[in-house]
Amino acid sequence: MKFLVRLIVTALALWLATALVGGIWLYGDSTLEKFFSLVLVALIFTAVNTFVKPLIMLIGCALYVLTLGLFGLVVNALMFWLTGWVSEKLSLGFYVDGFWPAFWGAIIVWLSMWVFDLLSPKPQAAELRRAR
Repeated sequence: MKFLVRLIVTALALWLATALVGGIWLYGDSTLEKFFSLVLVALIFTAVNTFVKPLIMLIGCALYVLTLGLFGLVVNALMFWLTGWVSEKLSLGFYVDGFWPAFWGAIIVWLSMWVFDLLSPKPQAAELRRAR
């Protein structure tokens, strides 16, 4: 259930990025079609961040150190751009037109997820012990 909620919140964050950033578009005939496209794009975004991003972070470890972590912004933008590219190839109606829209879109999604994490209830220590 937690994964599904995060997936929907990610889809809403992607929608917010399409609404605020020029160069990120969502195409679809109906609202329902756009919603399902966003959910699928959120799934792709989650997969890219789960499987590709750690490899890029490992390869670019020296750049993270040299830039004091600012390289992470570039990596996030590249992951967002890659999500747009995969979505375009799968004809999901989500399109990212270049690095800078991807950069700002990634920041909007990151901020949205950060706010969601702040507002989400955290399990207490006693609940964690019972879960084990």
